[in-house]
Amino acid sequence: MSRPPVYLKQNVVAEPLHNQWYAWWFLASPMTAPLFVANLHVKIMESFVANPAIHVAALKSPALRGGPYLNCGVERVGEVKALLERTLQEESLAMRYAAAMRELDALLASAEGYSLEELYPRVPDLLRGYVELTYDLRNRASARFFEPLLYRSPFHRESSQSVSLRLVHGDARPYVFSTPRLDDSREGDLQVRLPFRHEAWDTLFAMRRTPAPLEAVRDALGIAPQDGDTFATFFTPEPPRPAPRYDGDGVRVRYFGHACVLIESRHVSVLTDPVVSYDFPTDLPRFTFADLPERIDYVLLTHGHADHLMFEPLLQLRHRIGTVVVPAGGGGALVDPSLKLMLQHAGFRDVVTLSELESLPVPGGELVGLPFLGEHGDLDVRGKLAHLVRLEGKALLMAADSNALEPRLYEHVQPHVGSIDMMWLGMESEGGPLSWMYGPLLPAPLSRKMDQSRRLNGSNAARAIDIVQRLKPRQVRIYAMGREPWLGHVMVMGYHEQSPQLVESRKLLAHCREHGVDADMPYGQAESFLR
Repeated sequence: MSRPPVYLKQNVVAEPLHNQWYAWWFLASPMTAPLFVANLHVKIMESFVANPAIHVAALKSPALRGGPYLNCGVERVGEVKALLERTLQEESLAMRYAAAMRELDALLASAEGYSLEELYPRVPDLLRGYVELTYDLRNRASARFFEPLLYRSPFHRESSQSVSLRLVHGDARPYVFSTPRLDDSREGDLQVRLPFRHEAWDTLFAMRRTPAPLEAVRDALGIAPQDGDTFATFFTPEPPRPAPRYDGDGVRVRYFGHACVLIESRHVSVLTDPVVSYDFPTDLPRFTFADLPERIDYVLLTHGHADHLMFEPLLQLRHRIGTVVVPAGGGGALVDPSLKLMLQHAGFRDVVTLSELESLPVPGGELVGLPFLGEHGDLDVRGKLAHLVRLEGKALLMAADSNALEPRLYEHVQPHVGSIDMMWLGMESEGGPLSWMYGPLLPAPLSRKMDQSRRLNGSNAARAIDIVQRLKPRQVRIYAMGREPWLGHVMVMGYHEQSPQLVESRKLLAHCREHGVDADMPYGQAESFLR
């Protein structure tokens, strides 16, 4: 006799992993993943195995929690050593790729402005046919990858992909970018080795709202018999609370935390940079997965940084998303992997690109791509875009971490934008140094002084005020600050009252209010209407 259908619990965490490390932008592209495996993961694990006490001691300092220190006790050194040995064996191609990249960089450094044709036979054999050699107008040589070919090559290792499932009862989660997910099956953690694109994930995550037989999803995911009891704890006969689609006048705007905003009219729903809390009893009000509409017509991604393009919520929402809109970057440069390619190969069927000042019609309005300056350490990253959302005669500018490095940009943009009802802007005025994110891609380390100079900064108060003065929005909302506790696993902000980011934010709020502009910095959740 078959059992009654069940729902996936709202507090089941699903962490996408690459070789047991938390998957993000640079681990999703085969152009960059080998460099992070070889130049970051292996080095962190080697350091921990050699002297775990240094890592344990370092993480007692809050200032070092976002650094390259593995976050587990010395008693787990055997497990880390086993993962290191398995990585060196199973990811041997990544190690060879990293070595070939060092050879290629040395070869390009030898170019002196003469034809590059004679260098092609000297490209490391592993990379031949995957790169084009080019000069810029100052005769500096570089390589451009044919990234679509890499997704069809041995460098794209779907066998390295898995998803870690477990129950959570609070927001506290350890920082994920310096520590692999070890085997915690005794504590209810279950790692399922299926590629991200597999349709069984849609079957599982659809069960958050639509019940299905437990046996069917268990078999689809290939859950081993010995893991059946753990897997069964992830389900409940209790349905989730209803989340009806907005059917009112004008536009409803709901803040889900960080840069995640749900913009709805009765005709269309738009979700920006999904970062969504799980649902469990808490004293901090928030919207969760349970509050999202059954159908999300458009998801807008501003850029690939790990707090904006998060595979964890995206994979869980994939079956509910109509179209994903991404910036049209991806020209084959290491620092700028294609967001469209990585999402397509992660199973998203409808991914479209927007370039600056291009528009995409939607029911009752349009989506317009706008330039996005800054926050990328002066690297030539094209895969970044602010979004102007026009719905029901209202306009919202989702500017993410834009930094007005050249304020006159907004003077040129304003005539094409027109009246803005609500502007959302990040104020991370003091971001991490360039090497914090891009270090494993660099052929040689930057000097400390240079690295500290090229920080991943958003706007400070002066630059944000300049944007407000030039675009004249009726309302201003500060977001993308990493303040919510459910961001702790990807952002280590450690804010206090005198943190530069909060000081600068308060200056912007004060300026706006002094000049009659409705301004706020929402926290946790917020809701407003444009009518």
